[in-house]
Amino acid sequence: MFLGLDGVEIGIIIVFLTLFGAILSGFPVAFAIGGAAVISFAAIAALDSAGLLIHQAIDTSSEAYRALTSTGVKPDAISVFTYPDLPRVGKAVFEQGWEVAMDRNVSFIVNRMNERVFAGQSIETLLAVIMFVMMGIMLERSRIADELLTKMANVFGPLPGGLAVSIVVVGAFLAASTGIVGATVVTMGLLALPTMLKNNYSPELATGVIAASGTLGQIIPPSIVIVLLGTLAGDLYSAAQEDRAVLAGCTDALTYLGEPAVVSVGTLFQAALLPGILLAVLYAVYAFGFALLNPSKAPAVQLAASGKVLRTRNEALTWFLGVPAALVLAVVVAGQLNIVGSQTIIVDTYSDASEAASLRTNVSPECQASMIDLHGQEAWDEAVAQQQAIEANGGAQEARLLTEEERAAEFERQLGVAPIIGTGLAILMLAASLALAVARGVNPGLDARPLVIGAIGVGLIAVIDIAFISPVTTAGQTVLWIALPLFLVYIGVKEAAFRMSQNDIIKVVFPPLVLIVAVLGSILGGVTNPTPAAALGAGGAILLAAGRVLINNGRSAKMVIYTAIAIGLMLIVGINFDMRFAEGGMSFENLIAFIVAFGAFLFAMFGFFWSCYVLFKYGVLSPVVRETAKVTSMVFTILIGSQLLNLVLISFGGEHYIQDFLRSFSNEWTAFLIVMLVLFILGFVLDFLEIIYIVIPIVGPVIYGGSFDPKWVTIMVAVNLQTSFLTPPFGFALFYLRGVAPKEVTTGHIYRGIIPFVLIQMGGLLLLALAPSIVTIVPSLLN
Repeated sequence: MFLGLDGVEIGIIIVFLTLFGAILSGFPVAFAIGGAAVISFAAIAALDSAGLLIHQAIDTSSEAYRALTSTGVKPDAISVFTYPDLPRVGKAVFEQGWEVAMDRNVSFIVNRMNERVFAGQSIETLLAVIMFVMMGIMLERSRIADELLTKMANVFGPLPGGLAVSIVVVGAFLAASTGIVGATVVTMGLLALPTMLKNNYSPELATGVIAASGTLGQIIPPSIVIVLLGTLAGDLYSAAQEDRAVLAGCTDALTYLGEPAVVSVGTLFQAALLPGILLAVLYAVYAFGFALLNPSKAPAVQLAASGKVLRTRNEALTWFLGVPAALVLAVVVAGQLNIVGSQTIIVDTYSDASEAASLRTNVSPECQASMIDLHGQEAWDEAVAQQQAIEANGGAQEARLLTEEERAAEFERQLGVAPIIGTGLAILMLAASLALAVARGVNPGLDARPLVIGAIGVGLIAVIDIAFISPVTTAGQTVLWIALPLFLVYIGVKEAAFRMSQNDIIKVVFPPLVLIVAVLGSILGGVTNPTPAAALGAGGAILLAAGRVLINNGRSAKMVIYTAIAIGLMLIVGINFDMRFAEGGMSFENLIAFIVAFGAFLFAMFGFFWSCYVLFKYGVLSPVVRETAKVTSMVFTILIGSQLLNLVLISFGGEHYIQDFLRSFSNEWTAFLIVMLVLFILGFVLDFLEIIYIVIPIVGPVIYGGSFDPKWVTIMVAVNLQTSFLTPPFGFALFYLRGVAPKEVTTGHIYRGIIPFVLIQMGGLLLLALAPSIVTIVPSLLN
């Protein structure tokens, strides 16, 4: 024992002191972590060789230990924390010497790098980080934030604290489109902070709301934090639940839990949506409340608005709120009544296998007791009854080949229950109707006849769909049926697009909003996983940036628009037509569809590369690529360095020691609160990347190994990590803002201004803890 501390405890202290010292030394963080691993291992090895580090381990050869295990207590559940009275024996922290530990570390690091950095299941998800970073930087360089801030300030400025509320709205919007905290804080600090100070806003409120709103990108998807946490959470949760199942006496997690122990990044995106919106709302409510209580420190401001169109309040409410809400509600109700829905009729060649019982009942008595304790006696009895019924019917039935008569009967059954209107045409009609309604509200004084023509086209499509189009109508026949009404819709939507393009707010908000809906919609709707969605986002950002550059330089952006149309056409045709080459060849309509889709693909690729050329020509592409390379290389270098540091902890038992300490608490809430408190405190010193890659792998087996929902655990950690950007003295958002703030804004102003928002953040964490359904409701509804 040295200084009254256990040898492993001293080793842990050395590792973290070395880490903090390396980070504060001024070296790049990505390299400081790896250096801290090497230095701390050398220091621990030197002290161990000198006999100064002695670990007081439980004596597994003692009579007391054997008596304890004979009662049924598993060795994995025994530690110096859970049974402190057991006999101890002094051991070196490196039992076989530091040379063996180092040799194991070198061989293990190769496997770790191959598994988590260069290959393995997580590498595909990590690729999404590169493309989300590029998407964010590209949109930031296209100066979307500049125009958003100006237009939102015009909208909210006349309200008390309106400029602060507009900052929150823009911060949430940029979070969903860029997610780059530094770029968001710097942009809003440069553009909005001088305006707020000029209009007599309190420096504390102005700096606090800018810094806090800039960090929303850490939680509102697509969030890089969630992507990185998700790659760890999936493995940690799966392994931790397997260990929990074995400790409970069951063979595997599926048996014990009754469901697979999996969690994906896409599901975490779904879970993060409401908490992110909740935080943005809390920030806005605070800003508005502060203005009401201190009107002189956050006054209403009437900023100059250009191109304002005269419209009555009733007209604005009708066309911007009433009609769109009624249209969406009508489609939702029609979906519930089975009027609108998927008309796909696919009859399987094989029958479905019979469903198994809700829980596996052929388990050991120990596992049975554990499962009853977890699920309840009622759930166990129900599973037993289900299993008995299955056995009474001859056991579980495997899938079998259906006869032609059975397939025909199933086809007729599905045809009879199919919705009247298909999902695709319903979405088309809803989108066109919303565009026509908003365009009418943009300028009610203009001639309404083109919009009425579009509305007539929508109505005709609905009538034709109900009267003539059925689930057995081919896609080619459907196109012919709706060709004329579709042309009428085109006339109306074209006029609607022109009118909306004349509105400053819609012109600024609509393009990135479409990109956000495309990226998040594909993930949240389960259409694809985050990596292809990130690729879509990066490509869309390139098109948006190219269009913005062309317009700013007085050139036409029609090529960008045509490219976007080609991409949309390619996707629509690909979804609705079967373009697979079969042995018997394609049908005529599918061949035409293939030619159209392939032509759209070639044009889209040309437009994409042409957009890249435009960005390169105007000096946008090169800095974006360099900045993307810098950020992603930093992320991956930190990942490699953190693996080294984790291996140092593992080599002398530090990771296992910390986990045993956390598991020693009988109430898992206590362990989780300790972890959250430690993460909050570490956020004062460490960046979120270091915390994710260094701390989470250590505490993850504990916080993911209990009964808490893994989605809730991950989002709680993500919201907690968000505070690492805000907490003095090393909050990165504070540094970003300090670098661009005017001279009259002091560091004290920034620190005092951020305190209420840190408290709001903690209040948000408490709310999520008291109401976990805020996290779980969206995944439950979507899945």
